[in-house]
Amino acid sequence: MKRNDPRIAAFELLTAVFQKRRRFDEALAAQNDLAALEPRDRALARLLALTVLRRTGELDAMIAPLLRKPLRGKAAPIQNLLRLGAAQLVFLETPAHAAVSTMVDTAAATKNGPYKKLVNAVLRRLTREGTTPETDPGRRNTPDWLWDSWVRAYGPDQAAAIAEAHLIEPPLDITVKTDPETWAEPLEAELLPTGSLRRTAGGDIRGLPGFAEGAWWVQDAAAAIPARLLGDVSDQTVFDLCAAPGGKTAQLAEAGAKVQAVDSDESRLQRVDENLSRLGLNAQLVTADATQWSPPQTADAVLLDAPCTATGTIRRRPDIARQRTADDVTRLAKLQAALLSHAATLLRPGGLLVYATCSLQPEEGPERIAALREEGAPFEIVPVRPEEVPGLEAAITPEGTLRTLPSLWADRGGLDGFFVARLRRT
Repeated sequence: MKRNDPRIAAFELLTAVFQKRRRFDEALAAQNDLAALEPRDRALARLLALTVLRRTGELDAMIAPLLRKPLRGKAAPIQNLLRLGAAQLVFLETPAHAAVSTMVDTAAATKNGPYKKLVNAVLRRLTREGTTPETDPGRRNTPDWLWDSWVRAYGPDQAAAIAEAHLIEPPLDITVKTDPETWAEPLEAELLPTGSLRRTAGGDIRGLPGFAEGAWWVQDAAAAIPARLLGDVSDQTVFDLCAAPGGKTAQLAEAGAKVQAVDSDESRLQRVDENLSRLGLNAQLVTADATQWSPPQTADAVLLDAPCTATGTIRRRPDIARQRTADDVTRLAKLQAALLSHAATLLRPGGLLVYATCSLQPEEGPERIAALREEGAPFEIVPVRPEEVPGLEAAITPEGTLRTLPSLWADRGGLDGFFVARLRRT
């Protein structure tokens, strides 16, 4: 087996996620062997890795009875070989001889030769004995702590719908600078009620019409809503806190705002700068800790898309379900509280603050706004109006905030989970 084989690339991606605890998108960008593959093989490597990440619970349940003892220590990466083999057999309908032999070859090619016999034996036994269809795959593939939190927050039926939505490859959403209607046909996309364009995922986006010209950028339809809730920002000074990767910065700049985009990660701000350059948009980029940053003047509006567990984006990043823990929720809620408190000092009286997180956890959304107001911060909620979120009226909460769920728009391909609150400084 050659080094530039998609199965080797998929194995190394999974090792980066499970053993090295790296984000999948970062591992994907850093995978040199992957970049050397032909487009078809790159797509296969990505499909293999994402299938394993989405179906880890089911795959591990299939594999466990076939092992004498769990694979730990130096043997832990072998679990990824078995997952890849099982995923091909069960979910991707790869012929049994091909799935088994290629994973044995992958073991040898990745310096795991001593485990070739184990890989061969386990996958052949799985082929012979087959598997019992999972009656509740969404639940099986959701870690217990996440499942329990969603049942408490949304009820068992909605928790099940969320978990099921995470098993499906999401479509590609696009924010167009102007005239999305005119771009729907060239991009072979559906115009969504909120104004985003949606097309089937797949392929190299850089080859799509309008990309090189800077006519649009990739942004989930739910992620495009927070900036729009600031209303008309033309000629207003807007602080975009925790701005990377920059989709919301681009929205604000395109709307005519004088944007100051603040982020503590200089390398991520560099990517924002590159994206703005491609789009022909301008913003002042500031490398700073948004809990401490003290600009010389206050803003007319502040957009705070706070760092969070990102559990609302598991449909796009299934590695999150494998890496996040309940402790991360507690840790990040403290950071969000600090960011909100400081944001209050950056806004002029009468100005708007939009707070957003792409998390499904209540501790990172409504509980943060409730705590801010209980502390006596000078804010009142400005309720989201149905006409501001066409097609998502059901996502408006009784308090006037917005809560999107992955199970919304199921017939259209779902939506990322976001919490959004709009506040006015009194």
